[in-house]
Amino acid sequence: MTCHLPPFRRSQPEVRSGGLEPPCLRAEPDNTRGMEAAPIDALALWNDLLARVGEQVPFYRDRLGRRRLIAQEEVAELPFTTKEDFRSAYPFGLLAVPRDQVVRVHMSSGTTGKPVVTAYTRRDLELWSECMERVLGFAGVTTADVLQNAYGYGLFTGGLGFHIGAERLGCLVVPTSSGVTQRQVMLMRDLEVSVLCCTPSYALVLAEAAGEGHRGLQLRVGLFGAEPWSEAMRREIEAGLGLEAYDVYGLTELGGPGVAVECHRHDGLHIFEDHFYAEVVDPESGRPLPPGAEGELVLTSLRREASPVIRYRTRDLTVLTDEPCPCGSPFRRMRKVTGRADDMLIIRGENLFPSQVEALLLEIPELTANYQLVVDRSAHRLDTLEVRVEARRRDGLQDLAQEAARRFRDAIGLGVEVTVLEPGALPRSEGKARRVIDRRELG
Repeated sequence: MTCHLPPFRRSQPEVRSGGLEPPCLRAEPDNTRGMEAAPIDALALWNDLLARVGEQVPFYRDRLGRRRLIAQEEVAELPFTTKEDFRSAYPFGLLAVPRDQVVRVHMSSGTTGKPVVTAYTRRDLELWSECMERVLGFAGVTTADVLQNAYGYGLFTGGLGFHIGAERLGCLVVPTSSGVTQRQVMLMRDLEVSVLCCTPSYALVLAEAAGEGHRGLQLRVGLFGAEPWSEAMRREIEAGLGLEAYDVYGLTELGGPGVAVECHRHDGLHIFEDHFYAEVVDPESGRPLPPGAEGELVLTSLRREASPVIRYRTRDLTVLTDEPCPCGSPFRRMRKVTGRADDMLIIRGENLFPSQVEALLLEIPELTANYQLVVDRSAHRLDTLEVRVEARRRDGLQDLAQEAARRFRDAIGLGVEVTVLEPGALPRSEGKARRVIDRRELG
């Protein structure tokens, strides 16, 4: 297999948990321009932000008054912003500039209630493109690359976010958006695409469509985000597409992707602290947690003009670490998001996240990352969980189901029904995968 790498030092292949070797040598772009950042005065940025929102945004003026911080520790005293605040202020209640300075809006892809609206001035778009160029720089993308952008364009932030970053960097952009999977694979081959951007679940769909051995593909880098994904799924994607997979983090409320990204060491995502202030808090009490403790990620946008946000509760669960990264980046890291506080399933008193299910399933080599969780309630009012997962082959399905069920009992002490399906039985997603079907809400 040919693996195309940028002109950086190459490390020896590393063996990850599970014994699977990555499909190509890992690039080591230490101290590249993607990691450059000017020194920042976080306290000055905070006080500038508080002055702006106190003057321009009634929502924050009512909550904060004319607040000024003496020390960064006082940040923990400020109130949170939540998704409900965005929806109650729909569409422009959180706007911090006159409407005639807004040049674009994006919205969340949620299907319930009012969407979350985020607005941009020209300067906001410049800052976003700088962050997204930095994202690509962390992954070693250069002007010599051909980047296929299979994130959805439109109101969703992913497509246009990666697009403006790639154009700023200067690589060739193929703006396919999501969907029409066979054409995506054809263009990857015909245009000699080297960088793929999409959701991790759609990357699996593309890998399946490309066939075993990813014949004819010249991919070397993939940038995947918009949904939680496990290390086991990383191995699936890398093996299926022959690339090095980077995790990218962002959310509509903070302006889209470009909040954090992995470096080549894949040991956490570097948060762009010259643009965003990160905290981790206890999901129940909201109390700040120290570095190394898992909790809910809280983010503040320090530089955005049109839609600044103070202490937004993301509901994403992660860990912040202050340990320096050997890559040389000046930015702190957050660990891979393990799930969302509001995605946690409680089955007969046991707490369970979809990411835990995914990790257990992919410990069995004969199973794939195409799965669904069906939560229901029995006639005796007991919650039940069925795990539906596809196998790689069509034989031995019952034995695989029994093995998976045993592993669930051993690992989490929960008896679940496992249904192993033939390849192709579950619906494919062109964006974020729908992993959980909760029938309790219908009863």
